[in-house]
Amino acid sequence: MQEKDISQKMLEQFNDVFSDIVNVLLFNGENVVDENSLLDTPTTAMLKIDGRVHSQDRDVSKYWQHSCINIALFGFENQTVPDKLMPLRVISYDGTEYGRQTKKRYRYKTKYPVITLVLYLGYKKRWNYPINIIDIVKVDDRLKPFVNDYRINLFEIAYLDEEKTALFKSDFRILVDYLHQLRTNNSYNPKDYTIKHINELLTLMSVMTGDKRFENSINEANEKEAKYMCEVLDIIENRGIEKGLEKGLEKGRQEGADMVSKLNELLLNEGDIDKLRRANTDKDYRYKLLMEYNILK
Repeated sequence: MQEKDISQKMLEQFNDVFSDIVNVLLFNGENVVDENSLLDTPTTAMLKIDGRVHSQDRDVSKYWQHSCINIALFGFENQTVPDKLMPLRVISYDGTEYGRQTKKRYRYKTKYPVITLVLYLGYKKRWNYPINIIDIVKVDDRLKPFVNDYRINLFEIAYLDEEKTALFKSDFRILVDYLHQLRTNNSYNPKDYTIKHINELLTLMSVMTGDKRFENSINEANEKEAKYMCEVLDIIENRGIEKGLEKGLEKGRQEGADMVSKLNELLLNEGDIDKLRRANTDKDYRYKLLMEYNILK
């Protein structure tokens, strides 16, 4: 699970990928958040619970700025399986950032909103847990009017409609297309999308699929300057064919050596040294003996 988290973060850390995700999911593809207006933020925060200091980690977060003034903080939380407590986790992340804005050194600075996007990357089943706090906690009906219901921004990536998926422009669209095809067809036929961050994308594909061939093809893909996923799949297929041929040749060599060894043993048992010498130097004669002794069928 940790390997998946790290791989997802590697791709999403790029500003072009991050802004693409925000613009498609929040603004229907309009270029509202420019990649050059994003600034990385620390993803680890410390908080005190029951007298002890704990750390909590966001997956990816960035400030959206204008003239060095924060307009908003966007955070991503990646999930490959549904989490029934996700609203509680998100309010903790967001609350920590809001709390930071109350610190003395930030007290008189302009305050900005904190927006978390939960990216559900599962494709075998829908998100089947609550997306708001009121559906998680047990609340007396008399208290409900006073409970602030915190709702998460959940996006089921594999279940986005085709009009929405067509809006992605970064390498993230390859992952989106991959998840969509696995969900609908249980197979993958790559589209002619160009790849910009090939190392990070192939690492993520390898972790998401459990297929190490994606990761193992990175060096060759870089050497051949592969730009499309179909080229990567060709590399993977060719490597598989080569490996199969190597195994076949190795198996053939081993079987051949075993047959010659068996022939030599038979000739030694017969005590016919002349036959043995000729069989080891004359290929045609050796073949004849292999057939004669019913070793080669």
